Amino acid sequence: MPQQALLVMDVQQVVVDRFPDAEYLPRLSKAIDAARAGGVPVIYVVVGFRPGYPEVSARNKMFRGLVGAAPRPAGDDRSTQVHPDVAPAPGEPVVTKRRVSAFAGSDLDMVLRAGGIDHLVLTGIATSGVVLSTLRQAADLDFELTVLSDGCLDSDPEVHRVLTEKVFPKQAEVTTVDAWAAAL
Repeated sequence: MPQQALLVMDVQQVVVDRFPDAEYLPRLSKAIDAARAGGVPVIYVVVGFRPGYPEVSARNKMFRGLVGAAPRPAGDDRSTQVHPDVAPAPGEPVVTKRRVSAFAGSDLDMVLRAGGIDHLVLTGIATSGVVLSTLRQAADLDFELTVLSDGCLDSDPEVHRVLTEKVFPKQAEVTTVDAWAAAL
């Protein structure tokens, strides 16, 4: 039987603040609670960079605006803190990535392989960002995939709909938090 893990991706306070949806965090919290109760590992993924952003190329359109921004003091991790409403429990891994995909520049694959995990349940912000990029890379790495459609959030509801209804089903099972939780 496949060993699954719930990935909670890019649900950092600074990201949540840019995607106002009062119902999102309670839904995500329900998925996290169900995973914990069902013995499914919960793995958090955050995007983060070293002070001075040495990982960011001037050619990277998405992240290059960070370079030259007000410098962060060494050890300042406020930008990588998971929103307190869905914070990791003691012992739950937090993986730091350096690009859009949860695998890019992180040790996520090592954490998954070490845990014998071969089925990923994807949630996060944004559907068209980390969820899409992670789904594509995870499929190429031969992971089984489930996407919790209402456990994902995007600034464009139409893009979210097209991805969850037309694109993701080609590589993943797409379901809701309630349906997934009930099946555990």
